Amino acid sequence: MLKGKHIILGITGGIAAYKSVTLLRLLVKAGAEVQVVITPSGKEFITPVTLSALSGKPVVSEFFTANTGEWHSHVDLGLWADAMVIAPATASTIGKMANGIADNMLVTTYLSAKAPVFVAPAMDLDMMAHPSTLRNIEALRSYGNHIIEPAAGELASKLVGKGRMEEPERIAEILSEFFASRESLKGKKILITAGPTHEKIDPVRFIGNYSSGKMGYALAEEAAARGADVALVSGPVDVKAINPRIRVIEVESALEMLDACLAEFPAADAAIMCAAVADYRPAERADSKIKREGCSDVELRLVANPDIAATLGKAKRPDQKIAGFALETDNEAANARSKLERKNLDMIVLNSLRDAGAGFRTDTNKVTIISRSGSVREFPLKPKSEVAADILDSLFSPE
Repeated sequence: MLKGKHIILGITGGIAAYKSVTLLRLLVKAGAEVQVVITPSGKEFITPVTLSALSGKPVVSEFFTANTGEWHSHVDLGLWADAMVIAPATASTIGKMANGIADNMLVTTYLSAKAPVFVAPAMDLDMMAHPSTLRNIEALRSYGNHIIEPAAGELASKLVGKGRMEEPERIAEILSEFFASRESLKGKKILITAGPTHEKIDPVRFIGNYSSGKMGYALAEEAAARGADVALVSGPVDVKAINPRIRVIEVESALEMLDACLAEFPAADAAIMCAAVADYRPAERADSKIKREGCSDVELRLVANPDIAATLGKAKRPDQKIAGFALETDNEAANARSKLERKNLDMIVLNSLRDAGAGFRTDTNKVTIISRSGSVREFPLKPKSEVAADILDSLFSPE
């Protein structure tokens, strides 16, 4: 899966830099085109001559070549790459990446990268365990970077603990597995709903909820990155879709969302009902703004909105799959299983408002995925981009 891929290999100033030579050889042998970007301190551990000989490309370290003035464009590199892997990543470089300190070519290239970034930390155990390092790694993870966890073992200090850079063979495997996953949904058509619905009371007021749409849009981006054509039916949100495989259908109310889903579902291989659809809407909508003057109290009569997931569940063919979401505040697992059965879903994603960092308006989520077969998988708090990957893996992987 690495053949023909453009990969930036970032090397920083750690003793594990010697492993980067093996990683470079493995990537080139697999057919990848590799551009090495090394920090000035990295050159103290491994020479650019060796790296250039193996990659077949001049090694980039400075912003420009001193004797010719040739400019090395970090922007062009960021656009060229299919992936960037930083191995080893020292505590210093991780801190700079996490905080946007762009004082060398490697960090500026990272900040310009449009492609997925893989970070393989390598340092002594005390540095690895320090709160600042852990905070910076979590910041990188929250930005959507892929952290290749270091292993435990004997370190350069002769101490034993976590901090050894993952072996080059495994890093190459992780990259290959990543690119394989990018093709896993090629040819699939997926319907995804996202965001809230707004149910109008009058021209200036509505009933809604706190959904930001971030989870639904993360699912759309991940599905599109895996090769799927995505129809994203979106309520009013501030998030924007990036991948050109995503076709956004903007709606406002639950009835509009239902109509859009009914139009798209027959052609879909799967549907993921991520939107926080309002359960009720006003029975009557005022044509003009309801005035406060002369009217101290206003009574609203609410009627139930249609259950979009259940409606699609009734129409589902044997060759289609549907995943739903359940945001619960009590009896979470029991309520989620009940929804799965009632709505004829293949899978339901449970998240609870009791979990800090999960739910509405966050960049992270903590979910439990329950399948129709009865399997239950609990996941830790993760960035929503990683949660999206877990959901798609679960929906499309065989039991």
